[in-house]
Parts: sequence; structure tokens; C-alpha cells
Amino acid sequence: MKKIFLTLIATFAVAICANAQGIIGGKVTGNFQTDMQISKEDSVIGAQKLEDKMRINSFANILYTNGDFSAGFRYEGYLNPILGFDAQYQGAGIPYRFASYKKDFLEVTVGNYYEQFGSGLIFRSYEERNLGLDNAMDGVRIVAKPLGGLVIKGVVGKQRYYWDDIWQTDNGLVRGLDADLALNDIIPGFEASEYRLTLGGSFISVYEKANSVFTTIDNEQYRLNIPENIGAGAFRANFGYKNFNLGAEYAQKGQDPNAVNNYIYRKGNAFLLTAGYSVKGFAVRFEGKRIDNMSFKSKRTATGNMLNVNYLPAITRQHSYSLMSMYSYATQVNGEMGFQADVMYKIPKNTLLGGKYGTDVKLNYSYITSLDKEAIDNYALNQMGTEGYTSSFFKFGDEIYFSELNLEVNKKFSKDYKMNFMYSYQTFNPIAFGHEGNPFIYANIFVVDGTYRFSSHQSIKGEIQWLLTEQDYDEFAKGDWLQFGAEYNLNGRWFFAASDQWNYGTQEGEKVHYYNFSLGCTYNTTRVSLSYGKQRQGILCIGGVCREVPASNGLFMTITSSF
Repeated sequence: MKKIFLTLIATFAVAICANAQGIIGGKVTGNFQTDMQISKEDSVIGAQKLEDKMRINSFANILYTNGDFSAGFRYEGYLNPILGFDAQYQGAGIPYRFASYKKDFLEVTVGNYYEQFGSGLIFRSYEERNLGLDNAMDGVRIVAKPLGGLVIKGVVGKQRYYWDDIWQTDNGLVRGLDADLALNDIIPGFEASEYRLTLGGSFISVYEKANSVFTTIDNEQYRLNIPENIGAGAFRANFGYKNFNLGAEYAQKGQDPNAVNNYIYRKGNAFLLTAGYSVKGFAVRFEGKRIDNMSFKSKRTATGNMLNVNYLPAITRQHSYSLMSMYSYATQVNGEMGFQADVMYKIPKNTLLGGKYGTDVKLNYSYITSLDKEAIDNYALNQMGTEGYTSSFFKFGDEIYFSELNLEVNKKFSKDYKMNFMYSYQTFNPIAFGHEGNPFIYANIFVVDGTYRFSSHQSIKGEIQWLLTEQDYDEFAKGDWLQFGAEYNLNGRWFFAASDQWNYGTQEGEKVHYYNFSLGCTYNTTRVSLSYGKQRQGILCIGGVCREVPASNGLFMTITSSF
């Protein structure tokens, strides 16, 4: 880290000397956020008492730009991390700093950066602050655009791991190349064609020194031959014609025995297919996905969300309503197969069902299963030190992981009043969160919310959520739930909200009211919000990546600002 920080200082000095305007002619921007939490002990919901009284997560981004040169850093402080964040984040410092410039057809970045190849099936470096996930690269990135329609990217570096000095660890070195080719921009005369075709390809290699791993097969002990260079490649294509679009990406990963896949030698692969068609008032979209042994980390002994080299997107609907998302699905990196379909239709204006403003109807269905896996002769399924299993590429497995049928209707009754109605039927297998052996959860969920605007300065929003399920056996499944909520907004500056989430249907424990009261104010680019209440223990998922959120009872404040 010290070496790269010195490199950044040297880069600033060179930029000052080389640029007649100097650093004075540049522009500085940034943003800041701090989250503060006070929680008291609550034995009914399992909330723990904070011995340190208050916990704070904070960050500030500072960005300097001057023509084609930019540089910046992010300061972070976890003092101590709020509940639900990994304790390894405890501390403060500057984990993210970079310098970048553009010259001719090149863009060069040194230090930290985020990047993604294609859909991310073999490489994605990104941050998701609400999950406590940050796998920022530290190294060098080069982006070249030698001609119109062609973009080539090259990356090399290591991934962030909390506060570790990664250059002093044995974490793997990540190297990669990516290319995108838009044929309409390359071939003369096709710029305005109704046919559109884009091709792309990627390659990623992770080097990590081999460690000693032993296994016992048929009462004999063997030392595994661990590969030190793990390669993965991907090819993608996107075709469009008028209102139709079709995209596909296939990825293949070499032998990668690791802690997540139980050190098997089966090669990994992933396939993602998307298709869509849209016209005014109507759209349909389909997504299909197959994942087979695609855990890809820069440290083979790591588990959890950190040090992921790739990203495997979920193809289930991402809900914003709390009861709809109570049983969210997490991508199964060792194997899953599924699809999702969306149909959106706008009932025309001035019809019986459309009314004066029209009515939006959305229908979604998703279905995810295990892979069809067969044990290799003379070995147990997924036996350590073997190829693990065989699998038919086009066959669904017998075990359902998740399915959902979702219907949403958005209706505007007047210029001041609108409502949203939603229904969902979900089938959820708790094995997706490591709760193997627990009964399936079958839930009917209803949501109604409405917003009424009194004037251009005032509005009120109310919502009712209702979850019905017969499953009631532990903290993971607590029977029927009911939630009420209301929010009042004044002048776009002040808001007040109150909600109550109640597990009235449980017979296994207390019927708890998880109430919450919030107050907030926005002034220019600064926003302050304060809330008090109870938070149930549960799972927070974003894009198929999840973390467990512990129960809490107390005060929570957030301050954000930018300049």
C-alpha cells in the first residue's frame, strides 16, 4: 500500500509539472455518509446490547479532476462496525485511492478501481455497501479504444480484503483481458442498420501459491495436486433487430479445487441467456441461467462474500417491500438452473380498466432448481479429490430452490392519487441459506400501497403488507406476518414515517410488534434521517448476494452530504 501511495503522489507531481494549468485549475467534488447505531438488549427478539454504546460506519469520497486527469481517495471508518457488518472491518483508514488519465486512445488507472467484464460471470470488481461487500482491485487498469466500436480492457492486481495489506499476503494475483466489438460501428454503411450485433470475449487468470491439502479415499490418504494458475474464459454476443433483442454469454473455468466446492476437480461453467421484445404499451423479457461449480475466488481457502473474482446474477425479482423480500433467494454458486419471465402491459387510457390515465400490469415468474448431478462410479457425490459429479447440461435437477409468481398493478386514479397492488406466491427451500433439513416455505403475500398528494408541497403514503404461510418452526420461519406503514412528506424537505411489522401468526414464540418511527430532513445536498424501533433478524439480499442481519432495538441515524 505504501508503494502505491507513493506512486500516487509521484503521479500528482508529474501532472502538475506537465500541465501548464497546474492543479489549481482543477475541480474537487465529493460525498460523505455516516451511519450511527445505538442498540439495547431485547431478549424477546434476540437483540444484543452494545457494550460500546454506539457504533458508527462512515465514509467520504474526494475526487479531483483536471481535464483528462483525475485522482481521488475514500476514507472509511468502522468505529465499531454497526450490527450485521463483519467485525474484520473494525478500524479506519484509506482503503481506496487512485489516479487516472486519458491520452489519445488510452485510459490508464493506477491504484484502486472497479471493473466488470460482460455480465460478470468470470470477473466483476464492485462495491455493495449495504452488504458490507467491497472487492476493489488494487493494481493497474488499461482501457484502449483504438478505433470506433472496439474497446479493449486489461487489468492486473489484487482484491481488497478488509484492512489487510494485500501485497504482504498470499492472496491470489488477478490478471485479465476483455474485448467488445460493435460490428455496426466497424462495418461501413451499417451504422444506421436495424440489425445490431455486438461480440465480446474475456479471459481471467488467478495465480495463488499452492497449499497442502490432504484427503482420505478408500482408507488411503492422498495429497491433492493443487493448480496454482486458475484460468477462466467467456464469450458473449448480443443481437438486436428493431424491437427485439437477444443476448447470450457462456463462461468456462478450469479446474479449481477450493473450500467452497469441497476441493473437487470438475471444471466450472456458466450460461446466461436473455431475450426481450417491446413496443409501446407492451414488453416481454426472458432470462435463463445455468451455473455449475462457478465459485471463483482469489484465495482458495476463503468462504463468504469476500474475495469473489466473479459475480453470478440472480434471475429472480428483487423486491423493495419487506415482506415480499423476507425469503429472498441467494445464488447457489456450486450449481443451479432456472429462468425468469416478465410480461408488462399498459391498459390504454380512456378504457373501462385503463381509466383516464391507463393502468400498468406486470406479471413475473421465476423458477430455480438444483443441477442434475450424478455421482462418479465408485465415489460418493462431490467426493473431495475427484471430479465430484457428472451433470446433463440441459436437464433440471429434482430439488426446487425457489419459485415465485408475482402480479403487480399500478393505477393512477387522478393527478393527485395513485395506488399499487401486488400479489406474490413464493416457494422457498431453506437449503439456499444453509438451513438444510428445514421444511419448505410456501407463502402468499399481498401488498397495497397508495400515495395522495395534497398539494405540490405535501403528500402522504400508506401501505399494508400481509404474508400468509403455515410454516412456523424457528427464527427462520415464524408463520403469518402483517405490516402497516405510513409516510408524510412536506415540501420535499421533511418526512415522517411510522411502521409496524407483526408476526401475529406464530405459535412457537412471542408475537412481536417490530415498530419503527422515522424522521428526516433534506437541505440542498444534505440529508439527515433518524429512526427508532425494532429490527427483526433476517436476511438482506441484493442481486443474489446476501448477508444475515441480526436483530436490534434502538436508535439509528444517517447523515449524507455531497459537494
